[in-house]
Amino acid sequence: MRVLRQFRRVFNAVQTHFRRVEKQAGLGGAQLWALSVIAAQPDIGIGGLAKAMDVHQTTASNLVKQLLAADLVASDRTGRDRRAVQLRVLPAGRRVLRRVPGPSTGVLPQALAQLDSRTLARLDRDLGVLVKLLQVDPRAARTPLAQT
Repeated sequence: MRVLRQFRRVFNAVQTHFRRVEKQAGLGGAQLWALSVIAAQPDIGIGGLAKAMDVHQTTASNLVKQLLAADLVASDRTGRDRRAVQLRVLPAGRRVLRRVPGPSTGVLPQALAQLDSRTLARLDRDLGVLVKLLQVDPRAARTPLAQT
């Protein structure tokens, strides 16, 4: 029961953060994360965004479509490969980022980044056992928590 309570605390912290973000920024957590990556890496493409967020390229493309529709980012096809887009944050997107409470990547990735490598390795092994017992669909690993 103690371990179950720990998981509840983690999930509640993640959910609380994303609810607060959505309320203050008007965007979902995954959209906000994508926006912050684009702001940090001007002219990033869809593939680069997907890699930076560790999500499927289709997921990144859908997030970008939402950001484009909200006039928070712009896309250009000015490079040598006209099929590839370069993304950049528009002024409205920068205003949204300034309103955001806490880390735009989410509280869990920020907390995990603060752990030492031995703790992360142990956590990875132990959670791997749990994931195997749960028979989790491997594709779920590429879905941002903010979209679940």
